[in-house]
Amino acid sequence: MILTVCLNPAIDKSLSVEMLTVDGVNRVVSTRRDPGGKGINVAKVVRNLGGETLATGILGGSTGEYIQKKLDALGIAHDFVIREAPTRTNLKISDLHRHTMTELNEPGEPVTDEELNAVWDKINNTVKPGDIVVFAGKNPPGMADDVLAKWITALRERGIVTALDTVDEAMRLGVAAKPSVIKPNREELSDFYGEPLHYQRDILAAAREIVESGVERVVVSLGGDGAMFVTAKEVLLASGIRVEVKSTVGSGDAMLAALLYGIEKGESWEETARLAVAAATANVMMGGSQAPKLEQLEPLLSQVEITHLS
Repeated sequence: MILTVCLNPAIDKSLSVEMLTVDGVNRVVSTRRDPGGKGINVAKVVRNLGGETLATGILGGSTGEYIQKKLDALGIAHDFVIREAPTRTNLKISDLHRHTMTELNEPGEPVTDEELNAVWDKINNTVKPGDIVVFAGKNPPGMADDVLAKWITALRERGIVTALDTVDEAMRLGVAAKPSVIKPNREELSDFYGEPLHYQRDILAAAREIVESGVERVVVSLGGDGAMFVTAKEVLLASGIRVEVKSTVGSGDAMLAALLYGIEKGESWEETARLAVAAATANVMMGGSQAPKLEQLEPLLSQVEITHLS
């Protein structure tokens, strides 16, 4: 089972306009609402690939109720800590003329130690060796930077596979706790090291250093250029696929979901890389923060070119 931890989920409200005008009136062409936030996005893709998943975390208010109903409709099992404070709403504006995406993400309501402890109890009482726990998304307000690191350490000691996809100090402390998998994008990896990593050799050197520190698998998403997949024994560069981009929302989450699905199923590193890039590609071909389905990935798999760098 792949358990996704959603500490700051959201409703993603996606709007399309012909051309976004600042300080003026914009006529909306289309709109949709999806349950979102990185952890929920991962759960949606795992479910669509046929994997077993459970979403946990914190929800509240009418927006939280909406997310629960949508997850029920999608067939995604969930077990959230429920509170009164409403779950946030994020706005995604697609400019159809410029092919740009403008995101307005709310910070979310602060969490309490009591709520976080309740989430940890759900995680700790649910997972068993062989399961995968995913910590994806920026920490909500009120959460200490070292919480995820403590949880990762406790789970690792129980033989639980952990995956981390966050930012800032929570990422630095989390990596030091040696999760099984991390998936930064190029910009996030640059932030992690405090310097720009423009070239392939620099990205590879940084990823290898993290692997040497104790992280088993490092995957660096490179946008339209694909991704780099690094372990101590094998380094792969997977090419991107040129397609019409409708929305980039959740593409990194789709990559992470397919990556973990492949790992759980025991696929080879090459086949896992191919599946991850195909999932991210299928995701950008869809509107809003919809999750791609397995049949949408299948025609893309053969288009992913794999280069062995070591």
